[in-house]
Amino acid sequence: AAASYYGVQIEKQLHLKDRIACPTVMHFGGEDEHVPMEAVEQVREAFADADHVLINVYEGAPHGFANRFRDSYDKAAAGMAHSRTIALLRGTMGPAYDLDHLWDMHCYYEFATRDVDATMATMVAQPYVNHIPTMTGGVGYTELHRFYKNHFVNANPDDTALIPVSRTVGADRVVDEMIFEFTHDREIDWMLPGVAPTGKRVRIPLVAIINFRGPKLYHEHIYWDQASVLVQIGVLDAKDLPTAGMATAAKMLDETQPSNTLMERWAESAPAEAAE
Repeated sequence: AAASYYGVQIEKQLHLKDRIACPTVMHFGGEDEHVPMEAVEQVREAFADADHVLINVYEGAPHGFANRFRDSYDKAAAGMAHSRTIALLRGTMGPAYDLDHLWDMHCYYEFATRDVDATMATMVAQPYVNHIPTMTGGVGYTELHRFYKNHFVNANPDDTALIPVSRTVGADRVVDEMIFEFTHDREIDWMLPGVAPTGKRVRIPLVAIINFRGPKLYHEHIYWDQASVLVQIGVLDAKDLPTAGMATAAKMLDETQPSNTLMERWAESAPAEAAE
């Protein structure tokens, strides 16, 4: 297997393309001053029928985008290129890791046994966790251990539950879609910092994107609709706002629940016969 990053003048050597027999992935920056898009398109066209050659272009990325020591470093493009390279290499040479199970064990230590050290042991030496809506979490072992110990693992309500909806497992990443539910019977620092307990039941869709380095978790990006949480605990009035409460979780589990109920203009696009 082979991986190529922003290869220069490949388009001038395409008469040798049939010699490439191994699985190969090529990465090009969309704004590479040394490899114009005309050259990339020539390469793409030459390998159009070669299923073993993958060609990726990263919009806006310059030459050298994957080199963190250059001013041209593009973290997002470098990350995607890395994941695609890992997918090719692992699919060809291994090793194979059961990321599905590794993520399950991490959650088990977080929410079932509530063991901070065991949770951290599932992660790389310097991991990070980012709860996007509230910007809580931690970067590096020391900060993340402090966060888990004092503000997360031992701070969640006793009835906290994670209900799986879907899970996508890649070469170095898990995307987990779930319903997260709990009773707001204590201050929950990571989700509702500074908000006194209301005793209200909360049920929200939540998405976790987990990146691995080998068999260890490298980082977690966690997303949910904070407005829905605030509506459900009664500190935000949804009457005049385009947001909803528990209905969001119900619709995640049942797609036949009514759509567009928050759109006053929805009726305006109804077919004439339906409007009559």
